Amino acid sequence: MDTRHASVVVDGMRLHWAECGTATDKAPLVLLHGINDSHLTWKRIAPALAADRRVLMPDAPGCGLSERPDASYHLDWHAHVIARWLEVLGLSEVDVAGHSFGGGVAQMLLLEPTLNVRRLALIASGGLGPHVAFWLRLATLPGVVELFGQPFMAAGTRLTLRAAGGRISEQDIAELSAMNAAPGTARAFARTVENVVSWRGQSQNFFQHIHEIQQVPPITLFWGDQDGITPLEDALSFVRTVKGVGFERFEGCGHYLHHEQPDDLSRRLREFLDTFQTHALELPVLDPFVALSSPWAHPWEALLAAVGATPKLPEDRSVSPYPAPLMG
Repeated sequence: MDTRHASVVVDGMRLHWAECGTATDKAPLVLLHGINDSHLTWKRIAPALAADRRVLMPDAPGCGLSERPDASYHLDWHAHVIARWLEVLGLSEVDVAGHSFGGGVAQMLLLEPTLNVRRLALIASGGLGPHVAFWLRLATLPGVVELFGQPFMAAGTRLTLRAAGGRISEQDIAELSAMNAAPGTARAFARTVENVVSWRGQSQNFFQHIHEIQQVPPITLFWGDQDGITPLEDALSFVRTVKGVGFERFEGCGHYLHHEQPDDLSRRLREFLDTFQTHALELPVLDPFVALSSPWAHPWEALLAAVGATPKLPEDRSVSPYPAPLMG
């Protein structure tokens, strides 16, 4: 299937995207990649998803072939840029699937007044719990990455993708490394990470904004049980806390499901997107932001966690007050 490329200026910034498939009676699908990634990450699943719908794969600001402006790179800013891009394209109703940081952006799209998100697929998503890989916590050291990191962005990309343990080809790694060598990438990366991660872990949370959302769409989580960046326990806690959320577990899979098990992921994604009836979500009445806040209060605790010497948590700091669901 042919992939088309285009770019458009959004709020004074050039945004690039790739797309495949054609417009049908089904809602277009927008795929949002993770931090320091690009549209290339979707090439193993996009053709199958585009068999009967239009699939759009934007490069986030500061990533891929998009521009790298001197901007805040805050989560809500990313979501606003995507919403404005879709508005320019004349799309007001879409399905959205977001991977990792892209999942956090996808959640924030629910607050955009010009956009109706019909289905929300969260793939190893950020924003659902406190835990995150230790190297991302290190990247929040003030000013270090932004001021000194640019010469190392390509090498850092290669090391990170190879360490992920997934089936990411050397060609994919080389292409993304070359993109991340572009000036301004380190600034974009540093400011993005600093807005969503701290020493304690993830600092942005779905429940911080749930009361602002007019209508929460059907949501399904897609997660590898070997994820070392956004661990499975956060997904399970979220499923326990928000009744009606769908959950798809991928055995033996890490953080990059779309590279490691692309056929299975595309099949399950299509099933979710094409399901007419879904369970209504039951939002919790307690303050889940407190319940899901990070258990690591200090840097030394994060260091202990990183080497496997996890300190015992008091009982009143449990992640979720709900019993675990039956997982098939």
